[in-house]
Amino acid sequence: MLNSRNKEGETPFLALLGHRVGAGSGGEEVWEQEREGGEVREQEQEPEGGEDGWEVEGGLEGKEAAAAVAAEGGERGGGGGGGGGGGGGGGGGDFTCRPSEDFIGVKSVNTSYLEVAIGHRAAQDTFLLFTMREILHLQAGQCGNQIGCKFWEVISEEHGIQPDGSYKGDSDTQLERIDVYYTEANGGRYVPRALLVDLEPGTMDSARSSTYGGLFRPDNFLHGQSGAGNNWAKGHYTEGAELIDTVLDALRREVENCDCLQGFQMTHSLGGGTGSGMGTLLLSKIREEYPDRILSSYAIIPSAKVSDTVVEPYNAMLSVHQLVENADQCFTLDNEALYDICLRTLKLSNPTYGDLNHLVSAAMCGTTCSLRFPGQLNCDLRKLSVNMVPFPRLHFFSVGFAPLSAPGTQQYHALSVPELTQQAFEAKNMMCAADPRHGRYLTCACMFRGKISAREMDVQMSQVVNKNSSNFVEWIPNNIKASICDIPPTGLKMSATFVGNNTAIQEVWKRIGEQFGLMFARKAFLHWYTGEGMEELEFTEAESNLQDLISEYQQYQDATVEEEEMDEDIYGHGQLLDEER
Repeated sequence: MLNSRNKEGETPFLALLGHRVGAGSGGEEVWEQEREGGEVREQEQEPEGGEDGWEVEGGLEGKEAAAAVAAEGGERGGGGGGGGGGGGGGGGGDFTCRPSEDFIGVKSVNTSYLEVAIGHRAAQDTFLLFTMREILHLQAGQCGNQIGCKFWEVISEEHGIQPDGSYKGDSDTQLERIDVYYTEANGGRYVPRALLVDLEPGTMDSARSSTYGGLFRPDNFLHGQSGAGNNWAKGHYTEGAELIDTVLDALRREVENCDCLQGFQMTHSLGGGTGSGMGTLLLSKIREEYPDRILSSYAIIPSAKVSDTVVEPYNAMLSVHQLVENADQCFTLDNEALYDICLRTLKLSNPTYGDLNHLVSAAMCGTTCSLRFPGQLNCDLRKLSVNMVPFPRLHFFSVGFAPLSAPGTQQYHALSVPELTQQAFEAKNMMCAADPRHGRYLTCACMFRGKISAREMDVQMSQVVNKNSSNFVEWIPNNIKASICDIPPTGLKMSATFVGNNTAIQEVWKRIGEQFGLMFARKAFLHWYTGEGMEELEFTEAESNLQDLISEYQQYQDATVEEEEMDEDIYGHGQLLDEER
């Protein structure tokens, strides 16, 4: 005889310890199971006082509960417990639930068992169990925190979350998968799964006092006091190294509260000190601790014409050196391209950082919409990586968003799949100052949102490839990954997010390399870095790594199917093709 009482605060394991036979004193539930000769004999009495009763129909007759238990030997017996391999009463070892209007789902789960019993019950508290694929958001440095705060504004609006964390939405789909980015706290409050990191307190104060500042968990504001002073070495080696353990403790706490962590996303810039130095340190630590999770980076790279800091080439060079090795996918953005979109397309006479960050946030939301809302054709961070990264080091993407139009001109546009596709692929729509027409697409992804016909989308994707075949490498036959999410962004009927892996990104790396070379040849500003414990060798290694990256992009841009001989690259891929021939 095996009895188990459900103590206060514990979840009863239905059909794992037995089945409920009644109510004990004080309303406790009593579960009972008898084992005789390898079979389970089950007894049940009707619950008193109209309490919730579970009903499961298996091979047994009447209103008896069938135990679905994974036995130690791995055998499954319908009514035969651990030893009976057959099925009780002709059930064949399977159990079925009688359809009912009040079907709820799994009453309890124990991950140490292979199976759980499923039933339906009459009324009382209703809950559903889903395994969510959560994303942990990180924002480092002033730039990263400004983009991050705007991102949480946009995504909170999509999910109907108010600045105080309460839900005031108009659709069940808003809450269905809200666990991807939010944790539910007491009183129905939704808290972002985010860590806000900086080496000076000023940025944190700004984030706290912003409209959505009260949304974040106070423990997740992590900052130092002295700042990184635009010095990559301070962020990576000295000041950042002191704060990193605190950040990792908070990160582990958030990860442990996840059901099924999909990965991490980080917003940061490469030109400053904290976002570049400490941001890349954090990525490398995460890669060590969670090697099988997706690491996604939204990086603001130095602009061609506008420079915020003098030592930007040093910081960017050292950051790219780290991103090549540690990130799974890096979405490259730059202020110059974002300003051009605001001025030329959106016709904003005086764009602010808020306008720029809103553009970035729209693209960020588009890449994860399939995780958060239902759709015909799903795409998540891992699917994006698998389809977009042909070789491990070539994971730097350019991003675009459609529709973008000036205020007051929307009513003159017929929003359709062809129009969205055309605008998404336009060079002037890219959020990175690298003209895609100067290179070739290795792969690209188009993520549509709204009520869109899958056939129409397929036709448009096919037409894009056929019309612009010279812009796509021919040795990857199907270059485009497409997905559809049924729920459009707030205020739009449909939208498209474009992500492209184009060899033209080498223009950015060449520009950084040239600027770095001019300064490094004279050892200008180097003492600020060596003073923090760095050696000149690190700069030389970073430069060499960047030149290798540029060479790889150029090699795959020039490669054709007809080539008789291909030079072997660092992965040996060229040699492999020769042998296959």
